[in-house]
Amino acid sequence: MSELTIAFLGCGMIASAHWRGIQKHAPRLRVTAAIDRDPERARDMADRTGGQAFTSLEDALERGDFDAVDIMLPHDLHEAMAIRAFEAGKHVVLEKPMAPTLDACDRIMEAARAAGTVFMVAEQSQFWPDAMVVQRLIEEGAIGEVIYARMLFGGKAGSSWGGDPWRYHADIAGGGIVIDGGSHHIRPLRMWLGEIDEVVGITGRPLPAMEGESLALALFRFESGVVAAFEAWRAGAANVPGEVVRVVGYEGTIVVERKAERVLLYDAAHREGIEVMGEMHTREDAFGLELADFRGAVLDGAPLAAGPAESLGELRTALALYRSAETQRWEKVWDDSCSHGALCP
Repeated sequence: MSELTIAFLGCGMIASAHWRGIQKHAPRLRVTAAIDRDPERARDMADRTGGQAFTSLEDALERGDFDAVDIMLPHDLHEAMAIRAFEAGKHVVLEKPMAPTLDACDRIMEAARAAGTVFMVAEQSQFWPDAMVVQRLIEEGAIGEVIYARMLFGGKAGSSWGGDPWRYHADIAGGGIVIDGGSHHIRPLRMWLGEIDEVVGITGRPLPAMEGESLALALFRFESGVVAAFEAWRAGAANVPGEVVRVVGYEGTIVVERKAERVLLYDAAHREGIEVMGEMHTREDAFGLELADFRGAVLDGAPLAAGPAESLGELRTALALYRSAETQRWEKVWDDSCSHGALCP
């Protein structure tokens, strides 16, 4: 194929980000179908992309023309829609998490194996410029052996989610902020420090309208023995710009400031800190970069930057944190073996 044709399944806020990313970073990827149960949203996205509007995946599979499906739906719909797309022989890129439960992930991965098509779980932070700069600095030994790390993220109540977003409903999301936005911040820690072995943490609900947790404080112990602090919240009226990442090593410290505006390195030669430049793109560009990665896997046979089972690390970490909040003790992340061959981490 000279180009990859794709259907957008779900035409909300994330679909708009994916479309902007395709235009900027993913040539040879063409949107030919826009699917949403809201006809107006489907038509609007179809008008923007030049695709055909549909109100169901079944209708699109029957009448549309596309090689792949980009699934951007509430978490509880991931399993059914991904499996149906695989049954139709389509390549699939699926927004994180793969699904809210490990059993559902097992069924999705089995369907992917049976289809033999390309499967990618979209985790945008794999392509965040600051995450890649930090990874490079650690790999180059800029701060020596890592001792400790800290990751925090948060957002004011409401924001762009609307009045009663599906993310406020635990049966749809599978939890709260850790299983959802938390994955974007757990992935970089795993990129930098390796696999997480166990978790201890607490959760809270300062945002009463949200059924799942809107506050989480945890410690992650990695297989290497390094410990990282993890802080997440969705509450309040405003955020104060400042540090969101700190990685401390024996020979220096890396700091990332809010909105990925700066990555700073502190070491013996730069006691006041020096700004480290990375790729000239932003976190918003990560949507296009991940879809370019997917396109390359389909069209060129290139390996994905992270296979689909990599996303199980974020899901398992979230589930371990939830168990820890109940048991008030350390909980293992990887408590059984993976049986999915090449799809295993």
